[in-house]
Amino acid sequence: MKSTIKHLVDQFYPDVLRIRRYLHAHPELSFEEKNTSVFISKELKKLKIPFEKYEKNALVGFIKGKQLLPVIALRADMDALPVLEKNDVEYCSTQKGVMHACGHDMHMAALLGAARILKQISPELKGSIKLIFQPAEERIPGGAKAMIEQGVLTNPEVSFIFGQHVLPDLESGKISLKAGPVMASSDEIYITVKGKGGHAAVPDKLVDPIKIAAQLILNLQQINAELAPVNIPTILSFGRFIGNGANNIIPDEVKIDGIFRTFDDKWRRKAHDHIRQIVSSTVDAVSGASANLEIRNGYPALYNDPSLYKDVKTAALEYLGGQQVEELDQRMTAEDFSYFAQAKPSVFYRLGVFSKKMNNDSPLHSALFNPDELALKTGMGFMAFLAYHKLMDE
Repeated sequence: MKSTIKHLVDQFYPDVLRIRRYLHAHPELSFEEKNTSVFISKELKKLKIPFEKYEKNALVGFIKGKQLLPVIALRADMDALPVLEKNDVEYCSTQKGVMHACGHDMHMAALLGAARILKQISPELKGSIKLIFQPAEERIPGGAKAMIEQGVLTNPEVSFIFGQHVLPDLESGKISLKAGPVMASSDEIYITVKGKGGHAAVPDKLVDPIKIAAQLILNLQQINAELAPVNIPTILSFGRFIGNGANNIIPDEVKIDGIFRTFDDKWRRKAHDHIRQIVSSTVDAVSGASANLEIRNGYPALYNDPSLYKDVKTAALEYLGGQQVEELDQRMTAEDFSYFAQAKPSVFYRLGVFSKKMNNDSPLHSALFNPDELALKTGMGFMAFLAYHKLMDE
């Protein structure tokens, strides 16, 4: 079956490449993937794969094997990012300021490629496959949780779910994976510091929210440097600081936005309390100042089932060979696949897209992110082989 799948990979690759380039040229933001959903539905119809539409542009295809159960789910995310593409390629984004800078076009194309293969070999499958095309991974609350609430993992019941994500740090042709916690939880922090603005030349008559906000950011670094348990990776970072004053104007308020990420839920809740206490004590120390704080709970930490990880690694070694399978480092990035992992035994692994020939080492979310398209062969082939391999084991 391995040789059969690799032969089908070569056969289907040109069409999968067409799909990827179309999707790359026509990106859509989170919860706006209407045309993407229509395109995918047309591709599934071509393959005579029945599918069901869910809310917010989500789609789920279904491939029945020679028996209905067990059911394995394969997931790809659909949304793009608000990034203005700088790549000089013929299939560059046609939507100004919107780009598949996180590789979700690769994910969708690879899943459609795996679907072609699995449809071809479906008479050999001892079970069935759900093809999950999920919207809005990039934007809280994400699309995964809503799909679960709508019953995507039931009727028929899903036993296992797998997902893959491109990684520009990893060479094309390889995958990497890890058991246990692999990606962080993600919360968004929004703070508005209010004071009394006016002419910058008379600071004694003002309550300067810029100075307070600056001190607040410094004080909050206690969470990273002193309060976080030494064995739990933790990040509190601020990427947005807006005063909207001028060189001689102190504004009435300052907005600062950031993220908090970690791997431990108990510490996560305690850190939220620390943030509240530090904001309160910093602002209360200045007469006439006040602050509004919002902590927006995001995705939980992503956890790969240890037993299922062993199965995936065995399949990877068999399909790709030992030199092409690496151990994945924990990452502080976040993924709403974590909701699937909370609901069912799951494994989320990384697909290498770096090419020495292309020298394409721009990171995810970069305007110059440009994955090696040959990685589609690995992505579609391994996903199909993994599903086949796991169904044969059950």
